[in-house]
Amino acid sequence: MTYSAQIASELSLQDKFVSAVITMLDEGATIPFMARYRKERTGSMDEVDIAKVRDRYEQLQELESRKEAVLKSIEKQEKLTPELENSIRKATTLAEVEDIYLPYKPKRKTRASQAREKGLEPLSELIFTQDPGVDPEAKAADFINEELGVATIDDALQGARDIIAERINEDAEARKFMRSLFEKEGVISSRVLTGKEEEGAKYRDYFDWSERISQVPSHRLLAMRRGEKEMILSLEIGPDDTAAITKLEQHFLKNQSGSAEQVKMAIADGYKRLMHPSLETEIRIVSKSRADEDAIHVFADNLRQLLLAAPFGQHNVLALDPGFRTGCKLVVLDKQGKLLHNTTIYPNAPQNQTAAAASLILELTRKFNIEAVAIGNGTASRETEAFVKKIGLPREMHILMVNESGASIYSASEVAREEFPDHDVTVRGAVSIGRRLMDPLAELVKIDPKSIGVGQYQHDVDQNQLKKSLDDVVMSCVNSVGVELNTASKELLSYVSGLGPQLATNMVKYRNENGAFKSRTEILKVARMGEKSFEQAAGFLRIKSSKNPLDNSAVHPESYHIVEKMAADLGCAVTDLMQDEQLRKKIDLKKYITDEVGLPTLQDILLELSRPGRDPREKFESFSFDESVHEVEDLKKGMVLPGIVTNVTNFGAFVDIGVHQDGLVHISHLSDKFVSNPAEVVSVQQQVSVTVLEVDINRKRISLSMKSEPFGEKKQKPQKKAKREESRGGGDMHDKLNALRNKFGK
Repeated sequence: MTYSAQIASELSLQDKFVSAVITMLDEGATIPFMARYRKERTGSMDEVDIAKVRDRYEQLQELESRKEAVLKSIEKQEKLTPELENSIRKATTLAEVEDIYLPYKPKRKTRASQAREKGLEPLSELIFTQDPGVDPEAKAADFINEELGVATIDDALQGARDIIAERINEDAEARKFMRSLFEKEGVISSRVLTGKEEEGAKYRDYFDWSERISQVPSHRLLAMRRGEKEMILSLEIGPDDTAAITKLEQHFLKNQSGSAEQVKMAIADGYKRLMHPSLETEIRIVSKSRADEDAIHVFADNLRQLLLAAPFGQHNVLALDPGFRTGCKLVVLDKQGKLLHNTTIYPNAPQNQTAAAASLILELTRKFNIEAVAIGNGTASRETEAFVKKIGLPREMHILMVNESGASIYSASEVAREEFPDHDVTVRGAVSIGRRLMDPLAELVKIDPKSIGVGQYQHDVDQNQLKKSLDDVVMSCVNSVGVELNTASKELLSYVSGLGPQLATNMVKYRNENGAFKSRTEILKVARMGEKSFEQAAGFLRIKSSKNPLDNSAVHPESYHIVEKMAADLGCAVTDLMQDEQLRKKIDLKKYITDEVGLPTLQDILLELSRPGRDPREKFESFSFDESVHEVEDLKKGMVLPGIVTNVTNFGAFVDIGVHQDGLVHISHLSDKFVSNPAEVVSVQQQVSVTVLEVDINRKRISLSMKSEPFGEKKQKPQKKAKREESRGGGDMHDKLNALRNKFGK
């Protein structure tokens, strides 16, 4: 079976489409490009399916590579038979290959190899046949040899059992059914190490814990493994020993002879000393891999939602990185995010220079025509927000809190130093906060995704797999939104399909030396830009100022001639076609189908003509916390507060309610209905209303609920709304209107 046929069967896809994806992958095509511009060849697979094909293709290549290495090793030992080679080539998993290879694998000195050196292999063979007519002790007497270290009958029998134990451990069929037993019936047990109770208090839930390894959620497994790594917990994984040994006995024992009794002893020893440890290691690896996959999937989903958060857009912004003793770093950015001004103000304790700070902000607001104030959500954020709201800014001014996770990482990075060589980390951090409001995607790509804070046990999972998955997400987001070629940073450009860091750097250099790109085809003049890279990248790049309006759309240059033909057939210009819906309705797509271009591509072209360059992200909505709550100490059980989701995990969602400590909405409190997957109910950056269930100030833990009746009674209206009505002075009028509605109807 070919790779494509096997993958198609496993993923329930058509072989010809999988084969086409594999061919394009080998040619260097990216997932976004194939999903967007090669729908005829992929059968309109989405990015998720294409990524699955790629990942399985890589696994099969790895499997094939391992098979060749094993065959070469066995052949070198001159032990390769046609039957053995056939078994290896037919193996479908790495575990199966390793099981077959185990007897031939070069080993360090073992008890079995020492027994063989003492000449005891013939005795082990004799015993293993379990002939009822053979007396193992009588036969063992023939193998006594003091020079070889076999002084007694017991020494001979022990050596023979060691050889049998290793033989049982290396039996491919036995390992296969025992592996299945470990996977299905295995239990993971966690115990606290003696004397570690106080030091490992955060792992208290796992001090005495057991559950099926097949059922343990990823977050719980990763937590226990972290506790083990920190030498707080000890972990064991395995099925019931008696049941496991019984299963092996059923497979290997033939009768109740004296030889069978020796084999029975070897089975017990081989299981406990050899097979259990090796299979436990395997199950640890397999279960960790599954847990990693789940955790990485959660991280990837969260990252996607964060990167695709609604942008505030191109507006003049005043950004503040709040602080107490060191003051608040203030920067002014123009509509393109260019730094125009920076200084430091001290509106908070201990300086309390509120008048001077207020005067300066008002002056800068007028001077630079500021449209929004962005405030980082770190230390002193709520105090700074309260101060800014009181200084008399215009009512239409947006005062917005911005999640600054990772801003400090960016400010100390080489990227930031290169961008702002003459400014310190505090200025760079404030700039990042302001830009993050304007365009989260463009700014967040400058930061290692692992530093953004939306992961689940991100430092415990396979780092290579994590990076691969997160890179996929960033590339997917960047290309789904599209990139303005003449303003994009090299970091943003590097994630465009077909480019990468070097070409992105070359494009920025060309732009700096030659001015703005005037058309997509001009990209071909960039150093090291070939036809293949151009093909992969061009459709995802936008040039607003281009003479050709299609250069500011997702229509690929390879399809321009199709649009031009459509316009010519209707006797109009391409611009007319993009602006007039009635003209587009006259287009008969079937007329433009060819061997290369099918209906899916033509439908995409028509859709793009109706909304050229449209940003797929949601419309920006402002958000503010309850003004009466600033610290954990302000929280009271039963409070209903506005919040914003910062992280979604398998066990619930973390919500920022403006007290510098996220609260947890456990999965059981996410909805009035049963929830199996929190991601189906909430997403990162979602604005929610939550009820405070419990506050543990000492442990800094806040429990929240999104249920309508979290305590068995109807949920109150959010305090935020009541506060807003009171601040507007409309509370009394609101009550009167309600009374009139109740009396006379709506």
